[in-house]
Amino acid sequence: MNVQLQYGKTGLNLDLNGINATVLKPHFVPGLNDEADAFTTALRAPINSRPLRDLVGAHEKVAVVIPDGTRPLPSDRLLPWLFAELSHVPPQNFMILIGTGSHRANTTEELTAMLGSEVVNKYRIVNHNAHDPATLALAGDSAMGYPVHFACDYVNADRRIILGFIEPHFMAGFSGGYKAVMPGLAGIDAIMHYHGARVIGDPLSTWGELERNPTQQHVRAGGSLLPIDFCINVTLNAHKQITRFFCGETMAAHLAGCAFSKSTAMVACPQAFPIVVTTNSGYPLDQNLYQTVKGMCAAVRIVKAGGLILAAARCNDGFPEHGNFRTLLFESTSPQELFARIMAPGFSTFDQWQNQLLAMVQMKARVGVHCEIAAEDLRRAHLLPVPDIRAAIDMELERIGKDSPVAVLPEGPVTIPYLA
Repeated sequence: MNVQLQYGKTGLNLDLNGINATVLKPHFVPGLNDEADAFTTALRAPINSRPLRDLVGAHEKVAVVIPDGTRPLPSDRLLPWLFAELSHVPPQNFMILIGTGSHRANTTEELTAMLGSEVVNKYRIVNHNAHDPATLALAGDSAMGYPVHFACDYVNADRRIILGFIEPHFMAGFSGGYKAVMPGLAGIDAIMHYHGARVIGDPLSTWGELERNPTQQHVRAGGSLLPIDFCINVTLNAHKQITRFFCGETMAAHLAGCAFSKSTAMVACPQAFPIVVTTNSGYPLDQNLYQTVKGMCAAVRIVKAGGLILAAARCNDGFPEHGNFRTLLFESTSPQELFARIMAPGFSTFDQWQNQLLAMVQMKARVGVHCEIAAEDLRRAHLLPVPDIRAAIDMELERIGKDSPVAVLPEGPVTIPYLA
């Protein structure tokens, strides 16, 4: 039996012949027959809202928020359809805000690939910068107890439209909804509160959990400080085809989308596995190791203590180079030491949240990565370089027993495995 792992843009074939393997995938939902028609229908018959074109006046300044290039939202299809629906609004009244959170800005080449050259040439596009106070304006005080600043263009807009896609999320339960702006357009101070060590370390900050999830509570409290006029959320299948639209009032649309995603993504497992192979869902999600922590967090749910997680993620953008993720990994002598450092009172630096979660995975299981990062750098991050995944599986089976069960998550964090 062979399985295709989602890896970069090309995929990666894994030979499972002779292995006691269980392949875990979400329930496959075919793409919509006519995405454009379904989109128009969703905008004109939205959830708990008036039709979008009735909400926006021709004279109004409209902020359109989309995720950055590490997310697979098909913005190159959605935005032209959106602007066609709002054709009574002149192009100069729109501003497309890239919700980078604390990530780096997208390059011109990346924006063209994400949005298409026609949109790039016709509309104003702004990369959010969470670290530059001059680009931020106060939105208000979060119910969670801290001020929240958002991108000025978002705060000052007459109308706000947010776009996103819904999938299981390792901290917030599900992506989508208010996450477009919190943390997508938030200042770094608010992001630090949202990603605080106690918040992230809470057992309820996890896959598939919404109402009791403290991370999601921070998302909603910050994201709802300013009125959002319309939410456009989609779900995607493994081929990045749109399977459903959930549009309208933000909370109602998001809840409907999360219920649908949960029904397709949850996969029960009768046992824990000594070996789990995972991915980070391929391009664009597996461009760096920082994002690949998500795939590892999916695998750790079903790996035995002391077991082996093998992650296939291209990581063509490295750790990445920007931010503190790599620095914190290289400075630590072990995952245990790094975790203790992050949890110590008074410690606070951006990107600590991803280090915290990776350390928690590494404290339960050994983690190997098949990627483009140099083997020496992976070892400095307390990870095992894996040139050949099948060879790594065979080596581990030789050690623990050739008939030992192996779990494979070819779509990585799109699947929520759990122990039944």
